[in-house]
Amino acid sequence: MKITIFDSTLRDGAQAEGISFSVEDKIKVARALDKLGVDYIEAGNPGSNPKDLAFFNHFGKNGTEKLSHAKLVAFGSTRRKGILPQDDKNLNALLEADTETVCIFGKSWDFHVKEILNAELEENLAMIRDTIAFLKSKGKEVFFDAEHYFDGYKNNPSYALECLKAATEGGAEALVLCDTNGGCYPPDLVEIINKTKEYITNADSGLYKFYKDCIEAGHSLPLGIHAHNDCEMAVANSVMAVQETGVIHVQGTFTGFGERCGNANLSAIIPNLQIKLGHDCIFPEALQELTQTARYISEIANISLNERAAYVGQTAFAHKGGMHIDAVTKVSESFEHINPHLVGNERRYLMSEVAGRSTLLSKIQKVNPAITKDSPEAEQIIEKLKELEHYGYQFEAAESSFALYIRKQLGKYQPLFELVNFKIIGEQPHDEGLGASAVIKVTVNGQTEITAAEGNGPVNALDAALRKALEKFYPELNDVQLTDYKVRVLEGNSATASKVRVLIESSDGKESWTTVGVSTDIIEASWLALVDSIEHKLIREIESKVKAFI
Repeated sequence: MKITIFDSTLRDGAQAEGISFSVEDKIKVARALDKLGVDYIEAGNPGSNPKDLAFFNHFGKNGTEKLSHAKLVAFGSTRRKGILPQDDKNLNALLEADTETVCIFGKSWDFHVKEILNAELEENLAMIRDTIAFLKSKGKEVFFDAEHYFDGYKNNPSYALECLKAATEGGAEALVLCDTNGGCYPPDLVEIINKTKEYITNADSGLYKFYKDCIEAGHSLPLGIHAHNDCEMAVANSVMAVQETGVIHVQGTFTGFGERCGNANLSAIIPNLQIKLGHDCIFPEALQELTQTARYISEIANISLNERAAYVGQTAFAHKGGMHIDAVTKVSESFEHINPHLVGNERRYLMSEVAGRSTLLSKIQKVNPAITKDSPEAEQIIEKLKELEHYGYQFEAAESSFALYIRKQLGKYQPLFELVNFKIIGEQPHDEGLGASAVIKVTVNGQTEITAAEGNGPVNALDAALRKALEKFYPELNDVQLTDYKVRVLEGNSATASKVRVLIESSDGKESWTTVGVSTDIIEASWLALVDSIEHKLIREIESKVKAFI
């Protein structure tokens, strides 16, 4: 069955704490979603945000770019009480956005109508009906989001249904039932949707004409689900709405971020519906782009992708226990519910003292396939790993550093730059957050570069100075940015002389990787992790160019 995927990352997702998309950010996200085969992209409320209107103009009739598959959707509310639709500035802004499709939300909970809108119940019905009819008269495809539908139905089912009826009388093409507070459990949600369907399909109901028109046109009943995640039920509610009630329109945000606890996570819903249940959601070939797209959108939003996210998270197919790893290498289904390559993810065997010899050997063989479990090099690396972990290193979260370490042990490593020296200068008090500066001197192939940079602290300054010095030789480092920085004190009883472990996560917008450094000097530990991060990127670039040449 075809399931319409309606993505609200650029509207509902933009309401999440800490997210602020620029116009260019929105354009990039829209392109990525369009490439996947998402059907509708709800991109903002032009009536409340001039930035959204600029985005719509980019893709409009006179814009510079067109999407190949997805339809852009402008979002807004019903008209204000006491005025005509044509006099409502927000509705006129929706028309100015010039999208083929408009999504209108309206109250369906009588409590909200009376206490929030301070309107009469009949006036709210007229607002819904008039608004949709006005937009339909302008040639728009109109979806109706019945806000707080499930709470409204529980409190006053007849009024919630009257709101749906008013929307269909106005000409709405889809009725989207919203769990706006995110408090509904799957059994309750399924029961309410099925009761709603029973009413719609009853010949004596006020919604029967809507149902009959759909059937005569050869369409399924266009009911949709819009779930929030306040009880961690949004994905389950969305999947159950499709599986148990026949809902054909699913709304969500691509990585699940949104207001409060977030929205239904489409990067989990899509593979659940398409891989597990056989529904048609996005382009089949685009499923393998799912993980990369989730990372890409998270990078644009400047939000770290949840590493434990289903399907697309870094640890979604990561194995650590030796017995688990042994089983997976023999039969992958033993501890994996799908092949990770179906969603563009990959299986990972985590480096630790409990991982098992076969796991370590598989990592070594990626550098030198000729190494066997009986090779002396393998034994040396394994013993050295134990020593490093005893010292304080932890490679399960920093496999990039471990891969570099293997290269060094096998003679497959050549430094891509050498440090001559660096100096860190701290200032107190400081203004504007730039309380440190770094001067660094490096050599690359016999050429010396000296540069300096300021930063918000010594590590930030050192990172900026190092990349500034190296970008002259390696311009590909322009794309790299430090996305996370963690410090753990390993010997608390040693006070300020304690050993620390620094983990640095970096990204180039396509890939994320983590490196580690350990020292009693936090600057040195950070330096070790920074060097590994940059060398990982440069080695990957060199290897990709060699593969392309071959």
